[in-house]
Amino acid sequence: MTDKPRDTKGRRQLVKFSFYRMDPGWRALPENERERGRRAVADVVRAFSDRLQIRSYSLVGTRGDTDFLLWQIGDRLDDIQQLAGFINGTAMGPYLTMPYSYLAMTRPSLYVSREEARAERMQLHPGDSKYLFVYPFVKTREWYQLPLGERQSMMDEHIRIGRKYPSVKLNTTYSFGLDDQEFVVSFETDEPADFLDLVMELREAKTSLYTLRDTPIFSCVAMGLEDTLDSLAGTGERRNAPETEAAWQKVGEVSDSPPGSSRVVYYAGDQVAIFNVGGDFYAVSNRCPHANGLLAEGVIEAGFVICPSHGSRFDLASGRPLEGPAARPLRTYSVRVEQNGVLLGRPRAEPQPT
Repeated sequence: MTDKPRDTKGRRQLVKFSFYRMDPGWRALPENERERGRRAVADVVRAFSDRLQIRSYSLVGTRGDTDFLLWQIGDRLDDIQQLAGFINGTAMGPYLTMPYSYLAMTRPSLYVSREEARAERMQLHPGDSKYLFVYPFVKTREWYQLPLGERQSMMDEHIRIGRKYPSVKLNTTYSFGLDDQEFVVSFETDEPADFLDLVMELREAKTSLYTLRDTPIFSCVAMGLEDTLDSLAGTGERRNAPETEAAWQKVGEVSDSPPGSSRVVYYAGDQVAIFNVGGDFYAVSNRCPHANGLLAEGVIEAGFVICPSHGSRFDLASGRPLEGPAARPLRTYSVRVEQNGVLLGRPRAEPQPT
């Protein structure tokens, strides 16, 4: 399943939160049968990782009615539908149900004034936080009858409160007409206490008066896919992840990336920018660590890429920032050409900031 060139500039993304529950009978199966099911699901998810950005999370121990989450971000609804169908067809499929399912899309916010900030909301860039908190959200109809200026004033207060908690990253997605809720909001953080304090303070904001529903809430723990699936067995099994991470994955053909071009693919839960510079291929995380600028849309000069948002320069080979405002390095990936195919390998060790 190879990637096709994507022009992500200004394009909305589809976002799917699939919460799966495992039948308790799964834990009673012989280990070899569980292993066959785990491998089949892992193979399916990896096969779709060139077209969908997929993150896995465990909810074992945090909720009683669901066990794991697959957070999917992509360009086509068909890919999301096909992934679910292929998972159902695995040996694990008969033991899985999906008690909660939320479909949404990105779009510019009405309440963020800067055009640049509005554009950034068209693309989601999941980070590496340990925890993810997710819930569907519905406002009252009275909210939509208020004048835009009055709503903006209340949202300004809402935004000011959010900025007091920089350790919590908000992702807002929209479900109007696509699903039962109006929004799906997800919060990435390493500090659950900060998220709790943020929610408590938001309850006192005026916007809270116009909340119709903001439950259920899901507390998710980020795990690699293999470990997420292992957690379902209830035996404390843990897998040696480096072997999986070392696998090479084909993400396209050489002809998809002519010299001087850039393109975006999905790999290992990340959105990766691939550059062909005079026949040499480089692969880096597509999001600038300063403000999530899309590096695939940047200018390439003498082996470095210039972020289109604020002009940060990064060395393509090492990921090091050569010029600010970005101070943190990019994640880089091993890349090789084999039989006219472009293959990506596991992320390289990130250089320390200079």
